[in-house]
Amino acid sequence: MSITVRSGGPHHGQPIFVEGPPLGTAKAAAIVLHGRGATAESILDLAHSVRAPHVTWLAPQAAGHTWYPNRFLAPIATNEPWLSSALDAVDDLVQRIAEAGLARDRVLLAGFSQGACLALEYVVRHPGKFGGVTGLSGGLIGPPGTVWPHAGSLEKTPVFLGCSDVDDHIPAARVLESAEVLRTLGADVTTVLYPGMGHTVNRDELDHLQGIVDRLA
Repeated sequence: MSITVRSGGPHHGQPIFVEGPPLGTAKAAAIVLHGRGATAESILDLAHSVRAPHVTWLAPQAAGHTWYPNRFLAPIATNEPWLSSALDAVDDLVQRIAEAGLARDRVLLAGFSQGACLALEYVVRHPGKFGGVTGLSGGLIGPPGTVWPHAGSLEKTPVFLGCSDVDDHIPAARVLESAEVLRTLGADVTTVLYPGMGHTVNRDELDHLQGIVDRLA
């Protein structure tokens, strides 16, 4: 199946890679978001690392292999219009999934690095009961002192945040700050900082992802 991003901006028309059962027959759907410089195909390796025959996996490709040009800690205005376009692309997929008959509480959002930042930012800006959120080496977007929305509720959405405690790209303090924002919005958050790990994904993180996927079976 060949589909593309319907929303506007820099990411309009980008391909969306789909694996698993058709949306009309799946029990759940997962939107997976790649990191800077990577590809949609590479993030689908997450799908190959867990057992999920009941899940449709959707991986959009960012224009130029990046969702936004500057660091996630940069002033938000410096990442526009790419950031808004990226958030709209995620929202486009959430709407497609709804059109296929799956409620939001059957939708998992997952990402690595820049994709993790995008996934977390999306759920904070669009609160509601999701099937789950997995942010691997990521945090909420914005410079120090950013105040994120506190309206609405994530209604005990299970969230897992995993990251190295010495990640060169993602400060551990921002991971913990993101976890607190998500808890304030009513999410059920599990956070693990792995001592000395690089900017990568480990087996324990995949096991946490498997646990969330299993809850959607």
